[in-house]
Amino acid sequence: MVSSMASYVPNNLLSRLIGQRLYSVEFVLNDYVQFRFDGDQGPGHATLNSYVWPVVRQDGRLWREQDLGYADVLRRLAPGTVVSTTEQTGSGIRVELDTGTIVIHPAKEEIFVEIAELSGFPDGRWMAWRPGEDSFEDVT
Repeated sequence: MVSSMASYVPNNLLSRLIGQRLYSVEFVLNDYVQFRFDGDQGPGHATLNSYVWPVVRQDGRLWREQDLGYADVLRRLAPGTVVSTTEQTGSGIRVELDTGTIVIHPAKEEIFVEIAELSGFPDGRWMAWRPGEDSFEDVT
C-alpha cells in the first residue's frame, strides 16, 4: 500500500534512503525493530519499521534473530550510510549500508499482519509492505 502515490513503483520510495545515515536501531518491546535515518531532506527523519526480524549480512556472514550476538550486529550497523537499496518479488527489501546489509524477506509463518513500513519523509510519503502485495507477492 502506498500513500500519496498514483501507482506503485518498486524501490521508488525505498531508494530515497540512499546517502542517509542510519543513526538509530531500536528494539520495540522485543516485537519489531526500528531503523531511523537522517539526511539532508529537511525536517523529520525517515524510519523503517521491520515487523519481522530481518537478516543481517555483515563481514561475510548472515545473522538471524536466533543467533547469539544478533542484536549487537544490528547495533553495529549504525552509523552506516545507505549505499544502495533494492525491492523486488522473490527477495523482498534490501538496504545496503557501508557497515552491512539489512534483508527483509520473511517466511509466511513469521508474519502477523505487515512486513515493514517506511515513513517520515518531509513530503508525507510512506509505504507499508504486506504479504501477497507489491514486492512480497511470493509470500502468501
